[in-house]
Amino acid sequence: MSKRRIVVTGLGVITSLGESVDEMWDALLMGKSGIKMISRWDASAFPVRFGGECTDFDIARYGLDRREAKRLDRFGQFGLAAAVNAVKDSGIDFTKEDSYRCGVVIGSGIGGLETLEEENGVMLQRGMSRVSPFTVPRLMVNAASGNVSIRFAIHGPNTAVATACATGANAIGDAARYIEHDQADVMIAGGSEAALCSMGMASFCAARALSTRNEEPQRASRPWDRDRDGFVMGEGAGVVLLEEYEHAKARGARIYAELIGYGMSGDAHHITAPEENGKGASMAMKYALREAQISPEAVDYINAHGTSTPLGDLAETKAIKASFGEQAKKVTISSTKSQLGHLLGASGGVEAIITCKVVQHNLIPPTINLDNPDPECDLDYTPHKAREKKVVYAMSNSFGFGGHNASLLFRKL
Repeated sequence: MSKRRIVVTGLGVITSLGESVDEMWDALLMGKSGIKMISRWDASAFPVRFGGECTDFDIARYGLDRREAKRLDRFGQFGLAAAVNAVKDSGIDFTKEDSYRCGVVIGSGIGGLETLEEENGVMLQRGMSRVSPFTVPRLMVNAASGNVSIRFAIHGPNTAVATACATGANAIGDAARYIEHDQADVMIAGGSEAALCSMGMASFCAARALSTRNEEPQRASRPWDRDRDGFVMGEGAGVVLLEEYEHAKARGARIYAELIGYGMSGDAHHITAPEENGKGASMAMKYALREAQISPEAVDYINAHGTSTPLGDLAETKAIKASFGEQAKKVTISSTKSQLGHLLGASGGVEAIITCKVVQHNLIPPTINLDNPDPECDLDYTPHKAREKKVVYAMSNSFGFGGHNASLLFRKL
């Protein structure tokens, strides 16, 4: 049996730069930052008081009333909303599909951390009898995936992924496998995260992983800059609709890009720190290239993991050099985390969507705040301004705590 082809026909996001893909995309091209002072809760006592907060999000706009919304953690709400956006964008009508040939893979790096924080407070202050019976269904990592399948009444493969900051990319890659191996024709896939709460912030502050530029939050995320001092937390979701190519053609779907390569590897090195030589990340990229059956010279763009951490940015630079050889100096790279912050488990989904938009429009969003490049990070990172470039092949990288590495490779059709 010949390999079944997978295409992207729907895109949906919830981000600090907008809840529509077009709004986010336009803001990225203009070099806007979605980083701001935290407003949903009092962060005044924290050493870090800013992030990529989705301040205008309201789940009621996505068809849930207040009673239903209470049964979903914020991350579940984000995931459901992004899926609704992706399905609407695709134009698919699930009532006309075989529901057992349609599925969902939406993951989260952490899950319902806000619910855990809130309900633990209830138990300590008011007793265990006052803890909500919906606590577990709200905080479980598979809550977004399960609720999306219920929303659209689809009965096919339904799983969740939890590989920290590689989650969104792994979810899309895993979903593609179901289509490739003829277990589904349509998959909703991506990642969602809402860890920008006091417990999440306290944890990353304790780990000294975050930038502390409270006086200039929009300049805090600065991948590959010599003055980078940590990543900036974001929140939101990125969800795509994947289809088997002939299925998409038959219904006249708009195709953003074809997913032609998916590579994974494990560092087996340290639970939070990357391998300094970037070997694991390099292997994920190489595996994606091998599956796609293209050479490194064919790749026009890489949406890098690019978190703005001292170790991570250098390791990824080394990984790109190891994967691409001489082509590493020629490929165009950018980190949209400079504008959105790091959405943890949602980042791979959002960045895959951005990569598809790059393929569609032949425009490269910039890496903002790259004022003083680290001499050891010496590749073309598209500083400050967006750039026009014909893009046929584009890669999106995601690497996570636990040593998880994932690379997705897309092609223009």
